[in-house]
Amino acid sequence: MPHSTGASSIKFAAWLQRQWQGVTPWQVLLLPLALAFAVLSATRRLCYRVGLLRSYGMSVPVIVVGNLTVGGAGKTPLVLWLAEFLRSQGYRPGIISRGYGGRALRPQSVSGASDPALVGDEPVLLARRAQCPVWVGVRRVEVARALLAARPDCDVLISDDGLQHYRLRRDAEIAVVDGERRFGNALLLPAGPLREPRSRLASVDAVVVNDGAVAAGEYAMRLSGAIFRRLHNEETATAPDFAGKRLHAIAGIGHPQRFFAHLRKLGLTAIGHPFPDHHAFRPQDLQFDNADAILMTEKDAVKCAAFASDNCWVLAVSAEVDAALGSRLLEKLRKHHGRQTA
Repeated sequence: MPHSTGASSIKFAAWLQRQWQGVTPWQVLLLPLALAFAVLSATRRLCYRVGLLRSYGMSVPVIVVGNLTVGGAGKTPLVLWLAEFLRSQGYRPGIISRGYGGRALRPQSVSGASDPALVGDEPVLLARRAQCPVWVGVRRVEVARALLAARPDCDVLISDDGLQHYRLRRDAEIAVVDGERRFGNALLLPAGPLREPRSRLASVDAVVVNDGAVAAGEYAMRLSGAIFRRLHNEETATAPDFAGKRLHAIAGIGHPQRFFAHLRKLGLTAIGHPFPDHHAFRPQDLQFDNADAILMTEKDAVKCAAFASDNCWVLAVSAEVDAALGSRLLEKLRKHHGRQTA
């Protein structure tokens, strides 16, 4: 059962997210630290802007997909959508990632069969679905160069996360916003969930809101998916197939409650078990008494495949995005004039 080693971290993460939705006395005490964080963040960005810190461009356009807040907002589904959209427009995209949660230090290629403990769970998922080269490593500039050297046919790069990684020059920035949690209490770390102030959104090329109200100038996105696949084979099922069964659901993603809510929208009643983002699942995490089926995300399935039982089912989701975002990106790409690597 998932109530031993990781129980305290799970509870703390959930508690912290709740705290960040408002302002409590202990957060007031953290405001000086948040102010110091703001000064350091602004100073660092200014140093890149004026050239005190060096940034590096690539020979192809770079699109960065990131967010302002700590935790998941829906970046990975949007990256998959971008890769598919760009291919449909005749581009040959490549994806680079930090490979969070993995041990890879040097740039390396990722395949659908790669070890998520080495390269990270999200890159393996991207490699399985994106139908384009995926590379990971600690230093994104080096990763981008390695991908382009190995795949000279690539003509556009998508950086999964990295909005605050200014060492890599970018041609377009997309900020993803969680439509439910938005910006919490709008305070910077550690008093709030923000890595940069909300004013940073004024400088990005597009703000995409995942499952929430959209303001003027923002682009809507929602996640859809209703087909489950048994983890160990290609057998598929839909929500009615689970009627009357005892269901458990696991989610080691940035916002587990989004997955549980998605299941409820499909008409399923499952006992939800949230885990920290990028959780390293173990066999005991999937041991539930009298479970007819265990439902999980694709991201979690990547790490559970080696030991999951036959009653584990995976729900694949895809992003549905405002078509105007595609037009906006094509406009940006057409303005790229073959800038050479610095």
